[in-house]
Formats: sequence, C-alpha cells, structure tokens
Amino acid sequence: MNKNSIYNLDDRGVLYIYGDDVLEYLQNIITNDINKVSENNSCFASLLTPQGKYLFDFIIVKHKKGFLVDCEKSQIEDLYNQLKIYKLRSKVEILNLSNEFVVAVISKEKFLSFDNANDQTGNTIKYREDPIFLDPRNKELGARLIINLEKLHLSIKKLEVKVENADLYYNQSFKLGIVQNGTERLKNKLFGIECNFEDLNALDFKKGCYVGQENTARIKLKDKLSKKLLPIEILEGSIKIDDEISFNSNKIGKVLIDEKHPFGLIKFKDKNFDFNKKFTCGNAIIKILKPQWLKI
Repeated sequence: MNKNSIYNLDDRGVLYIYGDDVLEYLQNIITNDINKVSENNSCFASLLTPQGKYLFDFIIVKHKKGFLVDCEKSQIEDLYNQLKIYKLRSKVEILNLSNEFVVAVISKEKFLSFDNANDQTGNTIKYREDPIFLDPRNKELGARLIINLEKLHLSIKKLEVKVENADLYYNQSFKLGIVQNGTERLKNKLFGIECNFEDLNALDFKKGCYVGQENTARIKLKDKLSKKLLPIEILEGSIKIDDEISFNSNKIGKVLIDEKHPFGLIKFKDKNFDFNKKFTCGNAIIKILKPQWLKI
C-alpha cells in the first residue's frame, strides 16, 4: 500500500446509531464489547443468528454521541432492518448515512505520520473532526477515514495523497485472507467463529451474553472449531459457489465466495488437508492460502 495513496471504498455503507440506550442496546447484540469503543479506539464486530451463524460484520467507530457502523454497502439495508428488529423499546435511533458519508483508506505509514497516532489496531484519532483509525482487524489493511462526502475532496488535497483504484486495496485484503466483498453469500452458511472472528479481533469471550453467544462459546471452550474461512488460489479452471473441494475424493471443504477474491470453508484439521497440497474443485485445480496471522 503506497504511503501517498488513498482508496475510496464506494462499496461501503455507513449507519449512525445513537440514543440514551445505545451502549446497552449494542452490548446485547454484537459479538464484541462496545465498551472498548472510544474516541481513541474502534473495533471490529459482527451480528449473528441466535444459533451463532454469520449474518453481518462491520466496524464500529465512536462519533459524537453515538457510533458509526461501517459495513459492506450491499448489506447495509438488511443490517439496518435487522438492527431495527432488536430495537424494541430501546431509546435508540438508527440512521442510514450511506449517501452522505464515504469510507476511504490510507496506508498505515501515512496514518502514523499524524500527531497522536500509534501503531495499534483500532487506534483512532480525529482528522478535521472526522474519525480516522488503524483497521481493527489487521494493521496491514491501513487506516480508514469515515468522512462526509462534501469534505472528501478537500481532505484528499490536504492529505497530499493520490486517489488509486480500490481494487489495489482489495487485492491486499485478499492476500491477508480477510473477506470484505460478497459477504451476503456467507449468511447462515457458517458459524461466526469459523469466519476467523477471534483472529480478527471481533469476538470478546468475557463480555457476557449477546445474540449467538452460547454456541460461539461452546465451540471455543470445547475446542470444536474444525473449519475456517480461507482464501482460494485458482491454478487451473474456474469455480462456483458450493463446489466441493477435495483431495483424492476426500472432501475437505466447499466454495462459499466465487468472485474475484474467492474463499472456501475448509476443514483445516482434516488429515487430508495441507496448505502445500493442490486440491480439485469442480473442473478446477486450486490451493488454499494461509494468512500470516492464522493460528493453527
């Protein structure tokens, strides 16, 4: 990621959640501890089904008297509606600001050149009254700026950065093994903990109850985690969603995302699995990539 580049993520949406009960409301439904979020720290979190299956993932940032939620834009309306279901009688307001705010990314090096910035995931500072923060999932994803659309062009000029194609940023995300596109294809297909949420700082096992907490904790405490969402390198042919991934006719996983940056749910503890092996997948030959942060 070039120090003097900025990547405008047009495929991200933004919600704003605020109100007297906003802390309790979010604490009861998300996988992370909302009390970690402050003017100085942002966090990655998710919303699960009551059974612990994946629904949405997002970044939460403190802003004024509430919180900004940075989510894939294709999912923002569904996330908005799901959050309204849990609102009940809580004194909380939820606004969709996706037409007013944009998400942009700069390099970690550029971020660390600001006063008060430090090299810690989630570290958050203000840039001309708007939050800018080192990605809470992985520092190598750079720093995100959530800013009013009207301010964006002036900020680009002030930062002395050049707008680059967002594909370059998403290529970096794929190399790091972090899903950001096509997340709607994961819904109800796997447990949240299988999405590497523990490795990417989206789970807090000490915070208490939240939607989907029981199964998530059971998988963790009983060491039942045997599958993970991992990036796929296509060596030959093509793949599609739900294609089985096999080695010598032994199934070790299946494709869940088949777009430009494909991912599969992989049985990483299976005796037939090895990151050095080549696998068959439909009419394709593939490899499973191992992210540097992966602890297995």
